[in-house]
Amino acid sequence: MKSNLIKSQNQRVERISTSTLVIGIDIAKEKHAAQAINFRGIVLTKRPILFSNDLAGFEHLEQSIRKLQKMHGMNDVVVGMESTGHYWFNIANWLVGQGIDVALVNPMTTKRNKENRDNSPSKSDPKDALVIADAVSRGFYTPFAPKDEAFRRIRVMVTNREHWVVKSGRIKNRIHRWLDIRFPEYRQAFDDIFSDRSLATLRRFPAPSDILQLTSEQMVQIWSEYMTRPGGERGKNKALELQSLARHSVGDTSALEEDKWELRHLIEEYERIRRIIDEADQMIEKALPEIPCSDLIRSVGASVPATAAILAFGGDLRKLSHGKQLLRKAGLNLAERSSGKYKGQIKLTKRGNSLLRKHLYFTVFHLLSFNGAFQAMHVHNTEVKRMTKMQSMMKLIGKLARILVALAREGQAFSPDKAQPPLAA
Repeated sequence: MKSNLIKSQNQRVERISTSTLVIGIDIAKEKHAAQAINFRGIVLTKRPILFSNDLAGFEHLEQSIRKLQKMHGMNDVVVGMESTGHYWFNIANWLVGQGIDVALVNPMTTKRNKENRDNSPSKSDPKDALVIADAVSRGFYTPFAPKDEAFRRIRVMVTNREHWVVKSGRIKNRIHRWLDIRFPEYRQAFDDIFSDRSLATLRRFPAPSDILQLTSEQMVQIWSEYMTRPGGERGKNKALELQSLARHSVGDTSALEEDKWELRHLIEEYERIRRIIDEADQMIEKALPEIPCSDLIRSVGASVPATAAILAFGGDLRKLSHGKQLLRKAGLNLAERSSGKYKGQIKLTKRGNSLLRKHLYFTVFHLLSFNGAFQAMHVHNTEVKRMTKMQSMMKLIGKLARILVALAREGQAFSPDKAQPPLAA
C-alpha cells in the first residue's frame, strides 16, 4: 500500500509540467487572494490577485488566469485552495464549470510549510496563497471533482442530521442535570428517562413535591393523556414506586418553580428536535436506493444513518481499490513517530472525516451484538491473540472497511462464510 501512495504522489507531481500555471488561492468570506507560480515555484504575479466572492470576482480571476497563461505561454492551469470551512465550495465548483482543474490542499500542509520561503512565522493572505501554490506544485494536494448529485444530496442530509443529533444530546444532558439536582432518585424508576411514560411524568409532575400531591390513580389518569396503555398492574406499580422515591428524595427544592419552567421548555425542545431527526431519517431512507452499493452496505448489517454516512463521506466505494483508502478518509490509518533508536507509539492519525470515523466505529459495535462472523473474530482477537477489546475493535473496523470495498467492487451482498476466514492462532 505504501508503494501505491508513493506512486500516486509521483503522479500528482508529474501532473505539474513546464506548461502548467499553478494558482494558489487563500479563501476568505468576502475577498479571496490568489498568487501564481510556475512548476519551479517562481512567482509570476507582481502583486496578488484580489477578487470578491461573487460572479464578478470569479470572472476577474478567470481573466487574470488567461492573461497570465498568454503572457508566459502556458496552456495548462491548476488552481489550489484549502478545504476548510465552506467558502471554497462556490469558487471551486465555478472553476470546474469553466474547465479549470481544482486541487485541494490540506490546511495542515499549509501550516507546516508557511516558513519555507521567508523563514518567518508571519501570516497574510498573499503569503498563504503562495504557500498553497507551492504545495500544489510539489504534489501535496488532492484533485477536486464534484460528486454526483445523489452523493451530494445524501451528504447534505447526513450533515444536517448530525447537527440535530448533537443538539439533541446537549438537551438530554441538561435534562439529566435537572434530575440530578431536583430528583436524583428518579432513574431508579425509569431505566430510560426519555420513554413515553417518563416524558409524561416530567411534563406534568417532575418534582417529588408534585408527585406527593397526587394519588396513584391520578398519576395513571395523567399518563393516559400521553399513552395508549398507561394503567394496568405495571402502571400502578410505577406510580407507587415514584411516590415511594419522592418521600425519601434529597433533591433541592429552592427556586423550584423557575427550574420547572426550564424543564418544560427543555422537553418541548427535545421533542421538536426528535421530530426533525425522524424526518431526516425518512428522507435518508427514501434517498438511499438512488445511491450505488447502498443495498450491499445494508446487507452487512449497517443501519440507515451509518450507511448514508459511509456513502456520503466515503464516496463511491466502487472507485476505491482497497479498504485502507476508506480508512484514510476516516482518519483511521495508523501513524508512527520514530527516529534512530527511538520508537514512538503507533496511533490513529484522525486526519479524516470525523462522522465517517464515528459511524464505522458504531457499525462494528452494532455488528458485535448480532453478526456471528464479527463475534467470532472478536472472540479470536481477545482470547487467542490476547488483544484488548479496543484493539480488537480497531482491527475489526479495518476488516469492515475491506469488506465494504470488496462488496462494492464485486457487486455481491455480504456472506458470513466469505467474511470469516479460518481463524488460526
